Amino acid sequence: MSTCKITVLKRMFNPDLSEAYRRPDIHQGPCPLFEEGQEFIVRHLGERPSDFCDWAWNDIHKVLMSLMTNGDFSPWMKDGNMMIACCTDGVKPVVFKLERIDELRHLPGRAGERAA
Repeated sequence: MSTCKITVLKRMFNPDLSEAYRRPDIHQGPCPLFEEGQEFIVRHLGERPSDFCDWAWNDIHKVLMSLMTNGDFSPWMKDGNMMIACCTDGVKPVVFKLERIDELRHLPGRAGERAA
């Protein structure tokens, strides 16, 4: 099975939706769980990185499964070894780049750990 890297590309916030629908005591602003540029390495499909949001993991898991089992996204992407996906939080979505990587190109570490 292939190794994948998850990179946080963008954190967004929709203040109009937050104002209209969210409780005022709930966090306002972009997702506090990720930072742009943050990277995670995943070597085993069932091993979610320990500090990765459960909700976001559930949303991107199907794309990771495809990449890790040699799926090809070239009908939609310039590079068939990668895909852009996001969590489904409409108020504060996070956009991720998911890419299958050559095991020799990334830093050593354990499954599901944050990349250096």
